[in-house]
Amino acid sequence: MRKHLRDHLRDLPQNQIASVGRTMATIILLGSLIACSKPAPAPEAETRTPTGLESIAAPDPSKYPSFRNLGVWKNPYLVVREDGIGFVDLSNREVHILKVEEIPAELVSLPSSAWPYGRVVLMTQAVPKDASDPTKAALRKNRALLIGTLKELDVQFQEAP
Repeated sequence: MRKHLRDHLRDLPQNQIASVGRTMATIILLGSLIACSKPAPAPEAETRTPTGLESIAAPDPSKYPSFRNLGVWKNPYLVVREDGIGFVDLSNREVHILKVEEIPAELVSLPSSAWPYGRVVLMTQAVPKDASDPTKAALRKNRALLIGTLKELDVQFQEAP
């Protein structure tokens, strides 16, 4: 004959009823969590903000002069200093001291002919007149800020020895 669920439960010991109840609650909870969970979002393609340098070709290391002959470097040339970033005017070798935040505008203002090796700059560090700890810290800070700025601009750098 057909027994009702209530009659089946009366025949089971209390600990088995509690175990069945916990199992059912766990199954319901897991089912709810699975139903509510979203698939992991697909990683977004990194989109860069236009910098004004996109028209400059990618760097071409085969065109770089050798390290022994960096005096003939034709791309932008930057010198990390404790008081800012030296931007070397290659036409007359004058150094214009800029703040790091002025570098993007300076690089963008250059004609495409100033980039014969592609989107790469030569970077070197000035030897400080005062080798104190604060001066060394200022050099490290300016170098780090410059490298971060160049990365944001998608401009590679070649370090002069």
